[in-house]
Amino acid sequence: MPVNQAQWQKALAADRLSPVYLLAGEELLVLEAADALRAQARKLGYNERDVLDVGAHFDWDELARAAAGMSLFASRRLLDLRLPTGRPGTEGAKAIVEFCANPPPDVTLLITAVEWSNKHEGAWTKQVDNTGTMAVFNAPRPNEWQGWIGARLASRGLAATGEAAALLAERVEGNLLAAAQEIDKLAVLHRQGKIDAAEMEHLVADSARYDAFKLTDAALGGEGARALRILDGLHAEGEELIALMGWVVNQLQLAMRLANAHDLSAQVRAERLWPAREQLFRKALRRAPREHWMQCLARAARIDRMAKGREAGDAWLEAQRLIAMIAEPRAAAALV
Repeated sequence: MPVNQAQWQKALAADRLSPVYLLAGEELLVLEAADALRAQARKLGYNERDVLDVGAHFDWDELARAAAGMSLFASRRLLDLRLPTGRPGTEGAKAIVEFCANPPPDVTLLITAVEWSNKHEGAWTKQVDNTGTMAVFNAPRPNEWQGWIGARLASRGLAATGEAAALLAERVEGNLLAAAQEIDKLAVLHRQGKIDAAEMEHLVADSARYDAFKLTDAALGGEGARALRILDGLHAEGEELIALMGWVVNQLQLAMRLANAHDLSAQVRAERLWPAREQLFRKALRRAPREHWMQCLARAARIDRMAKGREAGDAWLEAQRLIAMIAEPRAAAALV
């Protein structure tokens, strides 16, 4: 059975690593758990790390070659296998099972997956669980959210009243990354004592405010209903559509460059995308081919002309259709 959060912390503190780890679930929690494991690996003498990014055309023989490879410095090695979808396919599942059946000495395999549900589990996950450690990090449920914030504050040496924690929960709209960023900021700004609601109100930015960044992130993440609510909020706040479309076009052009790349991982590095945004675009690109992003760009150009009075039409209505098109590519045919 996958270990829970408390069991994971105990496993992380062990003086030796398991042959294999599978860390899956909510992106922020998985990335932080993986960072902690890498730090522990360095303490234990794992001085070499091979990163294997699993994309559409990944050669699973690379895993066997990396496992069998000789260390340059006769040190322990960590194989960092990044499996964003959590679905290795038949070939990948076989490669992972084979690794687990005979793990090389002084080599640990770390598998991370930021898309996960019970449907992802199979014979390969059972083999990982039997051979090493499997941990699933779920986002807090609505009734757990305030408790999660309290625990996160405590981990940074902070304490807050229940009213203050509830205020922060409301401000970040259940967004784990936004909550983590705000709590890190509080650790710098707060001086002493328990944070009350008044201080929380003063120190924490309203992360729930509608803005262009949240709009494109929601759309690219496939959250169509949320993206359309944000767009409506921007319209109601009097946002200028021309400026808004500039950012939308910027993100669509980025999606096109990634879609056109022969080596997606290399292009991600060239674009200097941090992990969370990398996964956001990978998720978007898996939903639609490059032709879809070309259609989105063409529609965006038409909206820009409408907003500038150079073409007839309701620019805000067309913007709604574009956002829906980005979030739900399967509906694109009905909108063209």
